[in-house]
Amino acid sequence: MRDHGGMGDAAAPTIERLDRPAESDDTRPERQWVTIVWNDPVNLMSYVTHVFQKLFGYSKDKATELMLDVHHKGRAVVSAGSREQMEHDVARLHAAGLWATLQQD
Repeated sequence: MRDHGGMGDAAAPTIERLDRPAESDDTRPERQWVTIVWNDPVNLMSYVTHVFQKLFGYSKDKATELMLDVHHKGRAVVSAGSREQMEHDVARLHAAGLWATLQQD
């Protein structure tokens, strides 16, 4: 702000009506967090499929699909939810020897 000198020189504030919320008033729901499993050169595909079934209750077909995404695309989203839930999932995957991270979707 510039100093205009005396108090009488300052312009009166302008009040304007907004017909919609300002851009900073984000009314969208909070974004979900996801757990990502990354490809690694260590674990066998059959083991990764087994871990997905055991930890997340996926069917063999769904677990295989996710494992193939990890293998061919380099990564797969294996779960989604709150940050706390995803931190727990990442910890379980690490305990099983898989490389996993979490991020906001």
